[in-house]
Amino acid sequence: MRIAISSAVLLFLFHCIPSMAEPRASKPQESTQLLGHWPLAGDSRDASPHALHGTAVGTVRWKTDPLAPTKASAEFDGRTSAIEIPAHPALRLGKGDFTLAAWVNLPADLDDIPGDILSQYDPASRRGLHLSIKTNAGVTTTQANFRQLQFGIDNDQGSEWEDSGRPGNATLAFALAAHKGQLFAGACDHTNAAKGRIYRYQAPSTWVDCGAPDESNAVTALAEFNGELYAGTGKYRFAGSSLSESTNQNLGGGIYRYEADGRWSACGKLKEVEAIGGMVVFAGRLYASSLYRPAGFFRYEGGTQWTALATPGVRVEALGVHDGFLYATSYDGGRVYRFDGRNWTDCGQLGGTDENSQTYSFAVYQGRLYVGTWRSGKVYRFEEPGRWTDVGRLGEELEVMGMLVHNGRLIAGTLPLAEVYGYRSEQAWQRLARLDHTPAVVYRRAWTMAEFDGSLFCSTLPSGRIYRYRAGVSAMHGEAFPPGWHHVVAVRSGRRLLLYLDGKRVATSAEFDPDAFDISSDSPLQVGFGENDHFNGSISDVRLYRGALAESEIKSLTD
Repeated sequence: MRIAISSAVLLFLFHCIPSMAEPRASKPQESTQLLGHWPLAGDSRDASPHALHGTAVGTVRWKTDPLAPTKASAEFDGRTSAIEIPAHPALRLGKGDFTLAAWVNLPADLDDIPGDILSQYDPASRRGLHLSIKTNAGVTTTQANFRQLQFGIDNDQGSEWEDSGRPGNATLAFALAAHKGQLFAGACDHTNAAKGRIYRYQAPSTWVDCGAPDESNAVTALAEFNGELYAGTGKYRFAGSSLSESTNQNLGGGIYRYEADGRWSACGKLKEVEAIGGMVVFAGRLYASSLYRPAGFFRYEGGTQWTALATPGVRVEALGVHDGFLYATSYDGGRVYRFDGRNWTDCGQLGGTDENSQTYSFAVYQGRLYVGTWRSGKVYRFEEPGRWTDVGRLGEELEVMGMLVHNGRLIAGTLPLAEVYGYRSEQAWQRLARLDHTPAVVYRRAWTMAEFDGSLFCSTLPSGRIYRYRAGVSAMHGEAFPPGWHHVVAVRSGRRLLLYLDGKRVATSAEFDPDAFDISSDSPLQVGFGENDHFNGSISDVRLYRGALAESEIKSLTD
């Protein structure tokens, strides 16, 4: 009788307490194997039995830090530094599960985008992996993403462009920005005397009205700063898109902070500004510009106070950040200017003056700055002040608008057909889709972009609809990466990608077919560099495992 009772009790425990079957924190799963361990304690040698030793490239500084979890780290300068581990059979991860882990220290105030923590990717075959902290600035007038942790894999897989709805009656989402796990759109409305409003995305195709900050017809710029979302407003001149002008003649030029849906706090009105042209965070300060004349450039001082700063003598609109400078496009000639915190430098004409009269957008790709133009429909790569490399025209288009790097691919939107293109190599762009088919209009625009929830989102004019695209598969954390030392783990586990920050899961990808993602590559494994930019901070104790570590094992790595 006692044996029967004991069996029943055991059967009850087996079915009702499944957590008892989880692996113990001190005992790794049998399916996991340490492939590489780079402590980065004074050198780039591998402490695992595979001896996958790396080579330091550029300026890597070996640091002893008593506050660091491992007391030692490699400091990367964000400009030239990286560690390369040569291709090896052990690094061919194929279709299987794997785990990446590292301690990361990202400074609070950067004069650059954060960059890549780890990568192994072949851009020609579009195959490999990325672990990065992403800031997408100068995506036309908006700072679309700010310090967001991302993990992606790809094997030249791309989704269809999915219609994700229209924010209200928008003619255009002028700005898109991911903030605290939500995607926001700053809309411009052409109907009657409508106000520009802000909307929050609710998948798959609903946009929740978050209110109108002021009386103008557009919300033209968005940016996260000090953990809060800021919005700039404007009276958009629809004639610039060959549409009739709005009946709403109220001027914008105000900056507002998001408090809650329907509640916006006024943070100042920029002097003589009809519409905000761009917003960006540079070296810990928030900057904004004027879309129309007179030229204006301003720095936020807190409260409702803004300091008017000198301009380079022309309008500066889209604002980006790269390698210690704030960069600005201009509608007054096809030139780009950069600001060091005090003074402006003219970086020169892109193409001939008969080719380009306006510059539009920025993207940082493979550590280099790229710029979109009107009227050649080309993208140019910055080499040094006064020297630009033409990297090709996007089909027969005339203007290159929003650009960003999504899971290793440089993608750009255009005018007049609202097409989107992916960069393949020097002078080669692949047409991906046409997004706006509105009949009987002169211009259709694929205007601006943002990354959110593992996808790229792109807004269009004049349909006002927003489209979603996935290159490969990605997991993205919606919060800004905090300063100081933090432990990061990226896991490929079955049909999902998982991201952990300080032992806590913070992001999960969409489900995918593992057989479609053989990511084996003959490219080197890189620490501190990838398809985005050189890392700007410190990294320590990098580990690569074959197999997916359990959460209990991941937490044990943070002890």
